[in-house]
This record gives sequence, structure tokens and C-alpha cells, in this order.
Amino acid sequence: MADVYGYVRVSTREQNEGRQMAALSGVRIPKKNIYIDKRSGSDFNRPMYQQMVKRLKPDDVLYVKSIDRLGRNYEEILEQWRMLTKEKGVDIVVLDMPLLDTRRGRDLMGTFLSDIVLQVLSFVAENERKNIRERQKEGIEAAKTRGVRFGRPPKPVPDNFRQVYDRWLLKQISGEEAARLCNLTAATFYRRAREMKDPIAR
Repeated sequence: MADVYGYVRVSTREQNEGRQMAALSGVRIPKKNIYIDKRSGSDFNRPMYQQMVKRLKPDDVLYVKSIDRLGRNYEEILEQWRMLTKEKGVDIVVLDMPLLDTRRGRDLMGTFLSDIVLQVLSFVAENERKNIRERQKEGIEAAKTRGVRFGRPPKPVPDNFRQVYDRWLLKQISGEEAARLCNLTAATFYRRAREMKDPIAR
């Protein structure tokens, strides 16, 4: 007897699967058959996805909200689609795109149209991913030229740093001892010492 499954993926940045779960609520899917990954869609090495694939058998139906929830890598989406539909004999339904429903049009023309739509959408999904990455890179570079610094703000210099630094400079104490007196790691103390010598290094 065929089973019905649902697959949900959110990136670790989003942490919110609400919209996808709401879309799947219109389909009668047993709760135990809904698999959720909180991983990037750059590849298919996701624990819940792999676990679900092992359970899928011929004539089962897999629902996803949109093609980019399945993945974001154009070639890998096509390969997974082929593996699921051709090798495992599973039907796939993409809720946001009714044309991507392998239960319909099982004749040659239906399959042909479905494959074309899939390839176009997969290509668009991957292109958008690349564009986002490029825009982020350009934004970071532009911000750097304006003097914006990224990462966590540096911890304030301890009140006794100058005094300890001078003692270290005069070789009265070792770098490790200086770091301990400032309650810093040795690496942080040496970095601060370099900045003290060369303010531009900041």
C-alpha cells in the first residue's frame, strides 16, 4: 500500500518551518511521515532527507512546498528527481507548481513537460542562490571600503594592559605571564601588543 510523505527544509538562518508546514497541512500526511531538515540546501547530505529516502518505496507520494526546499544545486536536484521517480518509482508533488506533479500526465508528453519545467525551475533556483551570494560579496566589499568592520567587536583593553605591556617590552616578564596578568590568552595579548606597536594594524 502506498504511503504519503512530506519533506520540509529550512536553513539554519531561518529556523522557521511554519509556512511549509502550513502548506503541507492541506494534504493528509501522517505526522511520522513528515521529515524536517534544518540544513543548507547546497547538497543532499542531510540526515532526515536520507532517512526518508530509505523508507520510500514504489508508488509512495512525496510532497514538498517548492522546488528550492528540495535543494538549491541544479544538477543535484535533477539527479535526486531522477533517482526518486525512475529508480525508486516514487511520485513527487511540488505544491507551489502544479505542473510538477508526476501523478499527472504519465504519458510521454506529460513526462516531457514535467521534465522541462523541472529543469527551468532548478536552474532558476540555483541562479538565484548564486546571485544572492554575489550580492552579499559585493555588499561586504562596499562596506569594507567605507570602513565597516565585520565580526564580533573586540574586547576592551584591560586597565592594566599598558603597564603590563611596558614590563613585557622591557623583558621583565614573559608573554605568557603578561597574558595571565591581563586575563587574556597569549594569542590575544600578542595581537594587542602588535596593535600597540602599529596602530594601523587595528
